[in-house]
Amino acid sequence: MNNTIRKALVIAALMVSITVSAQEKIINPEITYAGNPRNCVIGGIAVSGVEGYEDYVLAGVSGLVRGQHITLPGSEITEAVKRYWRHGLFSKVAISADSIVGDQVYLHFHLALRPRVSVINYIGLKKSEQEDMEKKLGLLKGSQITPNMIDRAKILAKRYFDDKGYRNAEIEITQRDDVTSKNQVILDVMVDKKEKMKVRKIIIEGNEKLADRKIKGGLFRKGAFSKTHEAGKLSSFLKAKKYTPERYSEDKKKLIEKYNELGYRDAVIVEDSVWNNDDKHVNIYIKVDEGKKYYLRNITWVGNTIYNTDFLAAQLGFQKGDVYNQRLMSKRLSEDEDAVGNLYWNNGYLFYNLQPTEINIVGDSIDLEMRIQEGPQAHVNRVRITGNNRLYENVIRRELRTKPGDLFSKEALQRSQRELASMGHFDPEQVLPDVKPNYEDGTVNIDWNLVQKSNDQVEFSLGWGQTGVIGRVGLKLNNFSLANLFRKNKEHRGILPVGDGEVLSIGAQTNAQYYQSYNASYSTSWFGGKRPIQFSVSAYFSKQTDVSSNYYNNAYMNNYYNYLYGVGSSYYNSYENYYDPDKFVKLMGASVGWGTRLRWPDDYFMLNVEMSFTRYILKNWRYFLVSTGNCNNLNLGITLARSSTDNQLFPRRGSEFTASLTITPPWSKFENKDYKNLAKDPKSATYIKEQQEKYRWIEYHKWKFKARTFTALTGGQKCLVLMTRVELGLLGSYNKDKKSPFETFYMGGDGMSGYSNGYAQETIGLRGYDNGALTPYHQEGYAYDRFTLELRYPFLLGNTTIYGLAFAEAGNAWTNTSKFNPFSMKRSAGLGVRIFLPMVGMMGIDWAYGFDKVFGKKGGGQFHFILGQEF
Repeated sequence: MNNTIRKALVIAALMVSITVSAQEKIINPEITYAGNPRNCVIGGIAVSGVEGYEDYVLAGVSGLVRGQHITLPGSEITEAVKRYWRHGLFSKVAISADSIVGDQVYLHFHLALRPRVSVINYIGLKKSEQEDMEKKLGLLKGSQITPNMIDRAKILAKRYFDDKGYRNAEIEITQRDDVTSKNQVILDVMVDKKEKMKVRKIIIEGNEKLADRKIKGGLFRKGAFSKTHEAGKLSSFLKAKKYTPERYSEDKKKLIEKYNELGYRDAVIVEDSVWNNDDKHVNIYIKVDEGKKYYLRNITWVGNTIYNTDFLAAQLGFQKGDVYNQRLMSKRLSEDEDAVGNLYWNNGYLFYNLQPTEINIVGDSIDLEMRIQEGPQAHVNRVRITGNNRLYENVIRRELRTKPGDLFSKEALQRSQRELASMGHFDPEQVLPDVKPNYEDGTVNIDWNLVQKSNDQVEFSLGWGQTGVIGRVGLKLNNFSLANLFRKNKEHRGILPVGDGEVLSIGAQTNAQYYQSYNASYSTSWFGGKRPIQFSVSAYFSKQTDVSSNYYNNAYMNNYYNYLYGVGSSYYNSYENYYDPDKFVKLMGASVGWGTRLRWPDDYFMLNVEMSFTRYILKNWRYFLVSTGNCNNLNLGITLARSSTDNQLFPRRGSEFTASLTITPPWSKFENKDYKNLAKDPKSATYIKEQQEKYRWIEYHKWKFKARTFTALTGGQKCLVLMTRVELGLLGSYNKDKKSPFETFYMGGDGMSGYSNGYAQETIGLRGYDNGALTPYHQEGYAYDRFTLELRYPFLLGNTTIYGLAFAEAGNAWTNTSKFNPFSMKRSAGLGVRIFLPMVGMMGIDWAYGFDKVFGKKGGGQFHFILGQEF
């Protein structure tokens, strides 16, 4: 049996050997389309030319596999080559046959990968433009480069510079081998921007009903074209003249919208073109077909069950015979605060839809049918808040007007957005609700995806003055948590107890000998955490020391030598060596405040009451009516305020106003003293004593009114905003012979600085004049007014906010309230910039020119620096 098997195997082996020997083996066969096609089976596939990849991965791109039947030559090989080219990563593709054995062919793929980018050079661009190009072109270091990528990058670059106004920009992208790296290239992106293109002439034809001036606009008149204006014309002064395809396209749409506003519903642009006038200018040609003017005839309402037809018609505000103004129609249906749509959206009808449909046109008259789908009322199902990594969620939720279970309201949603933006803890430009309606169950989910920002402020500054080095340190925590300060094993979210949105501020300022000041305050807008009740408490202490009389004697001699010889020693101009500890004024005080949000006239109103006490301790202080003694100021302040602005850092809409009254007890009514006939000689002991008694308790009543409005003059986030301001102040007395020397108004300059007795005054700015120029020493202000018009434009919005401004300002101060005259004002105008930086706060600089004389001195040009406040 074993011999039989052995013989069979030997015979089989011989037969296989004979068969293989009989098969023809062709090495590197020549395959041409001139011969007859040959049917083969792929016996194997070899790949060469590419390193770092497995052969089976590269072979898989071809779509050919071992054992597949193909024709040589045939479509299978052709399609395989096309697949490699379509893949885009290969610079060389060739397929050959190494050998043919019988009906089996052994293929060889010869491949080469496209090179990778090692370096990208941008030539002819600024750094900011280079950064923009890197983002837009999609060219990355280390990526493989393809012709399609180069072509696409050129198109994107051309589009980028077209949008910037460089219509004639030339872009060239070249590649060269990187000699330091194998199979890598260096890309050179060369840009010649040429000149920025402006509009030379706008030619309009076919406009019979809408004059050129109403399309192009004028110096003080807005036209249909808001972004495309002719250069070199007085009518386009201070207007954009840059030409970009995007701006031009927008203005063409606005032109048709303008015609639609006037009733020309069929108006179309039948032809337009743009061509180069020269290297810097283009000309624009537009031909319009205005059509005819249409009027409204009948307006019918269909589908309304919640509100009756007469009410909706009155809300819409259109009458039979009115011009068919499509823009106004859209505003009255959905945009205005009292629009028809808001009637529904503010009462839960989120799924409401209204389609104005033209059902009949007879001549120049149109019949409209208002087709309403009211749908069910929607309730808020879920409110989700994300991004609040430093503020407790309950602090955010208590500001929301949209809570689970509430009926949906567009007005409440917008109010919630305003409240979150005004908190100061989030980027106000990114406070946007994500509304997700669910028609199936009649609910809506609202997501608030917030972007946290730091609004705590740290101050450390050093300066130099006549008294030497002046240092200030300060810390203001706007997200403080008093409860976390006393809790154990609770989340503090860092070193400091934060999370409840309370405000803690501490500060100190000193130059050691001459001046020291310390203050601390705490406030919360939700005292107890249940209701919007404001509570605040503060305390402060300061000491200011005078110089000895030797300083004034030496200063006098210094001025004398200057007069005689034109020289003098700066030594005598410094306080540093004349410290006198027996001449000082000390202030110590505290205040406690309470406030609540009102419901009438609306819940934008706040009522605040504050009780405060200040004690002035003076010793040999030459700058005041009382040189030695103690003065006390106990007062009650009542403030009614309203704020409806939409943004804390850069308001665009809304208003702010405060009306306040601060009163002290009428001490003179209780004292029964004749203050009119006191001693007149300031050097007499009787005079000093009587003055001490007179001002032991300060009395006054102080009235103030402040109002600001914000109006967006253009659309979008980066819009031009007009800010108007009105301020009035009056310091009255119960007894004309006991006028308060404290709490007067110190007016002029940057609104921040005071002089030696500035502690006793309220500082009011008036740009274009020196600090305190309107109320110098012995001319203290007992009444003032200030009026401002200010145009603002933002350059950067977000955590860091930068905006520029131009202003006109006027105001004045009076030493006697009976002389108050709001039409007698000192005027100024100027320019400025504001920068808000996290951890620092508001900073800015203004240049203003004062046009009028104050006490014989003209204001002239003045620079004013702003720190820690908005002017």
